[in-house]
Amino acid sequence: MLSKNQIKLLARLKQKKFRQEQGLFVAEGIKTIQELLNSTLILHQLYTVKSFNLDAELETLIDEKELKKISFLKTPNQALAVFKIPDEKDLPKKGFVLALDDVRDPGNLGTIIRLCDWFGISNLVCSEQTVDCFNPKVIQATMGSITRVQVSYTDLNTYLNDTTLPVYGAFMDGKNVYTESLVSEGVLVMGNEANGISEDIEKHITKRISIPRFGEIQATESLNVATATAILLSEFRRG
Repeated sequence: MLSKNQIKLLARLKQKKFRQEQGLFVAEGIKTIQELLNSTLILHQLYTVKSFNLDAELETLIDEKELKKISFLKTPNQALAVFKIPDEKDLPKKGFVLALDDVRDPGNLGTIIRLCDWFGISNLVCSEQTVDCFNPKVIQATMGSITRVQVSYTDLNTYLNDTTLPVYGAFMDGKNVYTESLVSEGVLVMGNEANGISEDIEKHITKRISIPRFGEIQATESLNVATATAILLSEFRRG
């Protein structure tokens, strides 16, 4: 049975400030939790309607009604787990890096983390204004890919100023990505959903690229940032 303190703790983990204070985050659903359990992440507590056969101290059996009380989902999925937020690692200095400038939507970030996993991008560097990758909605959208992608938060302006890698940026008026020579090592910057790449970050871009529109009318204003990321990562991996 859940205690009032447990319910209170779980409710507060919806807030970024409290997640950072406690060093904990929430994951929901059998598939996602199983992915996280199979990773190097450390389980703090599991609340489930069906046993995972874990250590009794780490597993709390609850009923559907209790799960509904603590779940952040409209339709709870059998289990909710609390994991410890891992220690931050050093920022990447080589390889291919994806960087996000002020991406705010949790669904977009979660999808982008899954795309990094799909395309073998080990490092995702985010501006400090980008949505927290341990937001419950982000975790849900990653479908477990958060375990295989290192997500770092930093002053993106400073990071790009210090890197020796070529820096590509996605712009509406950039050069056609399908005709450009692309590198295997570099940084690709994707911008905010509404405003694109900010002026401060734009100063560090060494190559502006764009996804051309093929429709006859060409009335579509822009692509969703996660969709655009998928297309560009595919082109970089194609070489």
